[in-house]
Parts: sequence; structure tokens; C-alpha cells
Amino acid sequence: MKQLLTAILLLPLCFFVAAQSCTTPGQTPSTAFPVCGTSIFQQTTVPICSSHSLIVPGCTGSAGSANYQDKNPYWYKFTCYQSGTLAFLISPLNQGDDYDWQLDEITGTNPDEVFADRSLIVTGNWAGTFGNTGASSSGISSIQCASDPADNRNSFAKMPSLVQGHTYLLLVSHYTDSQSGYNLSFSGGTAIITDTTRPNLKSAEANCGGDLVRVKLNKKMKCSSIASNGSDFYVTPGNVSVTRVTSVNCSNGFEADSVEVQLGSPLAPGSYSIGVKKGSDGNTILDNCDNPIPETDQLNFTVSPLQPTPMDSIASLMCKPTSLRLVFRKAMLCSTVASDGSDFSVTGPYPVAIASASANCTGGTISSKEIIINLSQPLYKAGSFTLTLKKGSDGNTIRDECNQETPAGFSLSFNIKDTVNADFTYQIGYACSVDTVSFFHSAANGVNSWQWSLDDNNTSNQQNPQAFYKLFNTKKVSLIVSNGFCRDTSSTSFSLVNFLKADFDTYDDVCPNEPTKFTSLAQGHIISYHWDFGDGTSASQVSPSHSYAGPNATTPFTVKFTVADSFGCEKTAQKTIRVYSSCYLAVPNAFTPNGDGRNDLLSPLNAIKAEKLNFRVYDRWGQLIFETSNWKRGWDGTFKGIPQPSGVFVWFLSYVDRDTKESRQMKGTATLIR
Repeated sequence: MKQLLTAILLLPLCFFVAAQSCTTPGQTPSTAFPVCGTSIFQQTTVPICSSHSLIVPGCTGSAGSANYQDKNPYWYKFTCYQSGTLAFLISPLNQGDDYDWQLDEITGTNPDEVFADRSLIVTGNWAGTFGNTGASSSGISSIQCASDPADNRNSFAKMPSLVQGHTYLLLVSHYTDSQSGYNLSFSGGTAIITDTTRPNLKSAEANCGGDLVRVKLNKKMKCSSIASNGSDFYVTPGNVSVTRVTSVNCSNGFEADSVEVQLGSPLAPGSYSIGVKKGSDGNTILDNCDNPIPETDQLNFTVSPLQPTPMDSIASLMCKPTSLRLVFRKAMLCSTVASDGSDFSVTGPYPVAIASASANCTGGTISSKEIIINLSQPLYKAGSFTLTLKKGSDGNTIRDECNQETPAGFSLSFNIKDTVNADFTYQIGYACSVDTVSFFHSAANGVNSWQWSLDDNNTSNQQNPQAFYKLFNTKKVSLIVSNGFCRDTSSTSFSLVNFLKADFDTYDDVCPNEPTKFTSLAQGHIISYHWDFGDGTSASQVSPSHSYAGPNATTPFTVKFTVADSFGCEKTAQKTIRVYSSCYLAVPNAFTPNGDGRNDLLSPLNAIKAEKLNFRVYDRWGQLIFETSNWKRGWDGTFKGIPQPSGVFVWFLSYVDRDTKESRQMKGTATLIR
């Protein structure tokens, strides 16, 4: 039944492709409503439209094959000012309406990428239920697809986690075509999405004619709160009126951070102030949370006499610059900059050719405060240079927005430092426990900063540091150098080859009068080997064999193995082996588990050469009462912790002979005596 309902819900979406495209502000990602987290957004009606298919993870394939669309949408944009969880509620004015939503993270991304980039999706809810939806602490973690309208358990998604400084887009899609609206509110989560910065005036400057003041605000403000008749502003001193205010970007959005204040008459050259007051709309300018710019806010600005704009400054240069960026106090006309760069020349200790020049004019602007001069090749070598303005191939130097030409001959000086090289050398001082490695850098071309990464958690900012290594292996070392202008990075790997380890392999249990092999497992640049077998004899071979004389009883011997390397270091390893008086394998025919330390266990004796051993004991009824693969672990005469009565028990023994690799079996009986 649920699958049938899902198919019915999805079917209308396929026919919705031909609906009217969304053009109303707020109905596209690029014109999204700016969000104040403390406000309730009231959408009393939702225009019917659709423009794009949507990717819904878990519900659709690629964007081209999606069955989901931005149907009757509104988009909301906000920035996270404190990391945490986001909770919100979408409450339809008609609880019989079906609303869906999806949240995307668009930091540094074109908002329209939400239609094609699956990685931008944070979470969403496309359940087929009616009524309230959103994100809450009790919501489900997965994105819900079209579902049974009667099942409202999936109406809410789990609160997503937001990251401070990241920007997000929330799509609210109205599946029902009733055009009735909804309320959207944000509360219950720990993330802060409200900008608490106090709004104010940031900067002001007059145009050339003195009849227009460009005002920059410290953040984006509501376009709807800016009175177009200019009544939000006043200028002092003088009796000049404000006739109009034009908000930059308000023609296609909801917020702006720049306005142009048109004056009724030009101001004479001098110093002035521009301030804000309550306009004809009853307020000053409001931010997205309706916080006003205080009426006490004022900015000073100057109306200058018409005069040429000098070349003011060259922006800070990077290493090996390929261009120069000129910054002016007034905007310069783009059309007056000769594209071949002939308005400028550069002189210095070596020739510098200019390839091209252009004002940084974008978006249809005719002037810019920046001019970029592109060089024919990077400036690698140090030197002091002079940039000079001259008349170019277009017959003029450059003109500002007031059409005032900057006279030829203006010049600016700048300095270039040499490029640097981070290549370094090193010298290893080998020792037995700690190696010392000395590193060297030339400091050529004015290098005055060193950042060493010397492996093993060693770092240094010295020119020629030393590192001390206790672990002898391959080291990875890198260096970043700088002369305050250029920087370079170099890295290398080297091996500390004096690693020395003494180790060997032999049997723990040894038969008397038989050769026992001792195999060296030592590592390093070894030049000598010394074996002390613990019985007064020794050897100097790499992996010798040794026979122990038969002792009267099992006897432990401590074997010491010492190696020396070409660096004069030694390491010793030692192990204890047991030499038995006999290697004759047998099982006793009786034992007395009385705890006196003699014959207390039933087990194979001298099973030194028995590999893959299995020893089993059965009672007279054929019940297995003991089994082991360790010949040194015998039966103590109990079964499940209960002492067994005196009697005869049957044992079976199987093993593989260590020397011949033959499989052997033995069986017999043993008497338990109490």
C-alpha cells in the first residue's frame, strides 16, 4: 500500500515540469531572503512556479533524472555566527498543505550550484505528510522521500549541525498548489544565525561634482527600510537638501550595504558631515532583525576642488611579482588606460618591460580605484625600482572620474627582494643510543626566517639546528625559509643506518648430546658475533649449532648472544633453555595425585621433539575426561573439579616427530593410586 501511495505522490511531479519559471525575488537561490533567527517569516501566499529539478539523496539519482523539483519555492539565506544545531518550524496556514524543505551549505559557492552539486546538501525532508514540518531534536536522521500522507512520524528531520562562518540556503517547497502560505521560525537549536553586530555608517565620500555622497554601511541592511526620497539622511553644515537615495543591489535583492545620497545642489569644496535620522517611513535604516542605525551616527567627508588625482600607492608586492597594482584615492576612468601599458614605464637595476595595463572594471562599471600593470616577466632579482606615469599610445596619461588628467611625470618607488632557496645539507653523527644530525642552510639572499620540521616531533626556527634521534630509521625533514618577501620549501629523506638489534631463535627444550641450532635474528651493520651457551663454551659463527652434555636432571642454561657493528656499538640478547637428561618419550603406567610433588600428574614424559601433540585420557566407560596439546600440562586426577576414584584409565597420544616429520600414535593404560 505504501509503495502505491509513493508512486501516486511522485506522479504529479513529472507533469509539473512545464509550470511557470520562478522569477519572484525570494523564489531563486540568488535572490534568497536574508534570515534573522529571532524573527518569524510570514509568507501569506506562495506564487506557483518551478524552474529546476532537484537532487534529493536517497530519493533520486542524478539531477537529470530527478523526480523532485523546486515547486512553488521560497529560499532563505543565513550565516552561522556560532556553531551548533539548527531547529526550525514550518507551519502551514492551512494544515492540509504539504510542505517540503532542503538545506544546503553554499560557503564560497554560486547559490545556483545547489541544483547540480550533491555535496552541498546538508539534510532535508520530502515526506508526503501534511501540516507542520522542520528540524527538531526528535526528528529522524535520514532524508524522507514521498511517503504515506497518513504517517506523520517522518514529518521532522533531526537538527543538522552548523559550522561557524559557513553560509547556508534553506529551500521551502510547497507541494500543494493552493497558494496558501506558512510561518517559518527558528528556535530550539544551539546554533546562532543572527548577526548581532550593531549597524552603523562605515564610510562616506563625495563625487566630483559635490552633489552626490556615496555611503558605505558596516553590513547589509533591509532595502525596504531605506526611504527612496532621501529622508533618512541629512548633510551639515549648509542648507543643502537630500532629494533621493539609490540603494546599490536593491533592484534584484532584499539587502544592500551601499547607498548613493543625491543632494539638491552641489556642495562647495570643504568639510562636511552626513548623518541619519528617522525618515518618512518612520525609521532610520534597519538591519534584517529590524535593528536601526542610531540617529547619533555621523560620518565626515570632504568635497575637494577639482584637481588631478595623483598616483597614490602601489599595493604590497608578492614574491616574483608579475604585475603591479596601483591604488588611487579616486576612481580612474577605465577608458583612459592604454591597454598596451604605454601609460607607464619601470626603471631599475635591470630592464623591466610592461606587457599590458587595465583598470579593474567589472560588472559594467566605467571607473575603478585600481589599475593593474602586467609585466612581461616576473621580477626575480632584488633591486629598487621606479614606476613613472607618461602619455601612452592613446595620447593621454590617465583621467579620474572627474575627467581630470593626472600629469605625466608622477612616479612611485618600490623594492623587490631576491627569491630564496630552501635547499639544505645535513651531517650525521652516529652513536650507539642517540644519533646527532646537524642541518645547515646558507641564509643566502637575505633569508631571516627558518621553519624546520625534523621528524620525531622535532622542530626548530634556527638557521643551523641539531636534532637528536633515538629511533634509527628513515627520517623525513622539511624546511621553509623566508626573507620577509619570498619564501621557499625544501624537503628530503635520509636513513639512520646504525640500527642494531640482537635476537636469536632456538628451541626452549633441548635433548642432551644432540646438536641444537641457534639462528641469528640480529639486524644492523654487524661485524662480529659472540655466543655464550651458558655451559662454559662459546662460538663466533652467525648461526652455530651446539651440543649439551647430558645432565643428571633437567637443567636450565642461559644463552647470551652479543653482536657488534661497524659503529662500535654492541647489543646483547639472552634466553633460557632447558636441557633434559633424556629425550625418551614415555607415559607412566601409574601416578599418585596426592600433592607431594612427585608423580602428581599423568602426562607424556620428555616429549621434547613432539610437535602437534594431542594427549587424551578416558575412564573405563569410554568418557573423555582430559585432553591437552601441552605435554607439560598433565592430568591431575579430577574431572570437572571432582577427584576421580582409584582405578585404571586409558590414554591416547598422537604427535609429529620434529626430526623425521612422521606422525606417530601411542596408547596405553595408567593406574590412578590414591
